[in-house]
Amino acid sequence: MVSKARVVINLWVTLLAIWLLANASLDSQVVLTGVLLATLLSLGLAGFSSAYAEVRLSPQVLVHYVLYLLVFSAELLRANLNVARLVFSPRIDIHPGIVEIKTKLKSRTGRMVLANSITLTPGTLVVDIDGDSLFVHWIDVQSDDPQGATRAIAARFEKHLSVIYG
Repeated sequence: MVSKARVVINLWVTLLAIWLLANASLDSQVVLTGVLLATLLSLGLAGFSSAYAEVRLSPQVLVHYVLYLLVFSAELLRANLNVARLVFSPRIDIHPGIVEIKTKLKSRTGRMVLANSITLTPGTLVVDIDGDSLFVHWIDVQSDDPQGATRAIAARFEKHLSVIYG
């Protein structure tokens, strides 16, 4: 069982970071307002936010979070260009299908973030999750082998998410 204090602290850090990024200011009034709002919201919402119990906060996690955002951005750009290439191609030569990928992520939140990362990347859509298996509709199946599909679709995300969510 995870302590409520860990949930409150993780939620507070997340809310404060979002507040500071959204305001793009370190003015004392902005920071004080953010601290106050993050405190009130994290105390009030901790009972509904069990997903924040699985987030580990450390310098290593923060580094991997930034690296994950960079990898996700690069994959998002690459996938958009690939789908645009397919759309504008005079002859569409695709092989759509549903493939199974296996994840090593143990936490529910980690698997959810992985599934959302895959779904947000054009050309792939997670249609079901069953334990450590994700079933992905892939616009152009390159490998129907679970290990090959996992390497092609999820491995770059999983590398960093495994450090963040365990």
